[in-house]
Amino acid sequence: MSDALKHECGIAQIRLLKPLEFYKEKYGSAFYGVNKMYLLMEKQHNRGQDGAGFASIKLDTEPGERYISRVRSIAQQPIQDIFAQINERINKELTENPEYVDNVALQKKNIPYIGELFLGHVRYGTFGKNSIESVHPFLRQNNWMHRNLILAGNFNMTNVNELFDGLVRIGQHPKEKADTVTIMEKIGHFLDDAVSKIYKKLKQEGYSKHECSPLIAERLNVAKILRKSAKNWDGGYAMAGLLGHGDSFVLRDPAGIRPAYYYQDDEIVVVASERPVIQTVFNVNFEDVKELEPGHAIITKNSGEVAIKKILEPVERKACSFERIYFSRGSDAEIYQERKMLGKLLMPKVLEAIDNDTKNTVFSYIPNTAETSFFGMIETVEDHLNKKKTAAILAGNGQLSAEAVTRILSERPRIEKIAIKDVKLRTFITEDSSRDDLVAHVYDVTYGVIKPTDNLVIIDDSIVRGTTLKMSIIKMVDRLNPKKIVVVSSAPQIRYPDCYGIDMARIEDLIAFRAMLELLKEADKYHMIKEVYDKCKKQVELEDKDIRNFVTDLYGQFSAETISNKIAELISSENINAEVVAIFQPVENLHKACPKNLGDWYFTGNYPTPGGNRVVNRAFINFYEGNKERAY
Repeated sequence: MSDALKHECGIAQIRLLKPLEFYKEKYGSAFYGVNKMYLLMEKQHNRGQDGAGFASIKLDTEPGERYISRVRSIAQQPIQDIFAQINERINKELTENPEYVDNVALQKKNIPYIGELFLGHVRYGTFGKNSIESVHPFLRQNNWMHRNLILAGNFNMTNVNELFDGLVRIGQHPKEKADTVTIMEKIGHFLDDAVSKIYKKLKQEGYSKHECSPLIAERLNVAKILRKSAKNWDGGYAMAGLLGHGDSFVLRDPAGIRPAYYYQDDEIVVVASERPVIQTVFNVNFEDVKELEPGHAIITKNSGEVAIKKILEPVERKACSFERIYFSRGSDAEIYQERKMLGKLLMPKVLEAIDNDTKNTVFSYIPNTAETSFFGMIETVEDHLNKKKTAAILAGNGQLSAEAVTRILSERPRIEKIAIKDVKLRTFITEDSSRDDLVAHVYDVTYGVIKPTDNLVIIDDSIVRGTTLKMSIIKMVDRLNPKKIVVVSSAPQIRYPDCYGIDMARIEDLIAFRAMLELLKEADKYHMIKEVYDKCKKQVELEDKDIRNFVTDLYGQFSAETISNKIAELISSENINAEVVAIFQPVENLHKACPKNLGDWYFTGNYPTPGGNRVVNRAFINFYEGNKERAY
């Protein structure tokens, strides 16, 4: 993606279902779970490189023995830093205590991080913060084993203020308003309540205090706790948690906005944000890895019993389409085909933009996530040329010379790697003029392959703010002197802020929104901005369910093509010699390509939860009032 766009995070959870001695005997190490967690997290580093965290729990420990370990990092390479710390501690213990080397029981008892239950998390810093305190997993500690809660998630809540106020009403005093803390305290409240009620009942049944502990673990109903906790949540989430005594869960939101996949056999239960990660790490087939259904939780009890429970009633499935376009690893079998289809579906518009002149057109892509869509686009160009070649040969009625046939057959798409990202270049200067000059050099270009008579078609997976296109890519490729630059987005126009885990909080940052504003001015309709602002202000005190997205009325004044043309103007400038054209994926084609992931609110304004409309309402008010705060 040419514009830097950050995603909240990825999760990984492992529960070993056999004694640690089993893994030592079969795989050669009692550290099997730790090693697999490293791979799961490293294979999801695309989902977050600002921070990472790891937590483990040992089952069936004696009182006085440490059973919870946690390590977090915001180092430059946080995953490597975490596991370097873990390995250093393990090796230190083994070196100082040689008797531990072949004794799994002593390893478990004396070495931290070795256990049966693991939770990992990778994240990007959001809200401009990246302190160690913001890194998951979060830990809620208690002397009662059952009341310890470790939480990590890929989520964002739109109604955190309401949830925070709910905690205050029940007498809590949360240390901050962050949604992770709020969610953890909400679950913690109902966990405490459930443990107290079970303990009271066991006492009535005649059990001693000491006898109660294992029975509480047995009777604790995690699904019931989650149902009570999640009752008023509004957002997209895949929430993972560990309880001190060994129960664990992963819960997915009712619309399936955020992804979660799991695999289970007689040795292990594993959950991750991405399917191919599980396939690769455990060498299992596509069909062996299941998608966790929206509104459901996979719950593993201390005993090893695994169950899928419905926690919240699923609503219309609105799984995030950006997962498919950009964020998730393209090695997923379905995602790979979907990205190719996105490229294929764009070709009719591309051919129209170049007047079907493939002979004088160079096709390229902006590395690296647009590469698969590029393949799909080129396959369609080849199909187009094959039809053209067939028609030319048939028109010859068998009279063509071998040389003529060879000349016809030799035409093929001209494919070149034009844009090359300089991954080592950092825009570390914040002063505007200097920073703009650095941004302009984020990409290098390949010289000598484009002629002045050529069109250059270059595909990106999405265009969010258009800053890098304007300041870097268009300027750089214009130096190659093409006749026309056709910028193609495999995603539709991004018109609205996201509030479920992608860092798009300010509506005025979006180039489609800025293009629409320019069109309103040109059409003498800019007064509509004040009218929509007034409507938004009137909704401030309404409940989320009653709020409407009036910003859609502004976009409704213009066709998608008109907005695309204005975007082309905005990403160009007076000193650009080539004609610049912008082509975006129609929303209906997005749905054809990604039929299982129909979440399209950033393109259409159709938010999957009521809180989404409040966010776009707030984002528009902030824009109108010149308030630079985030909308959530």
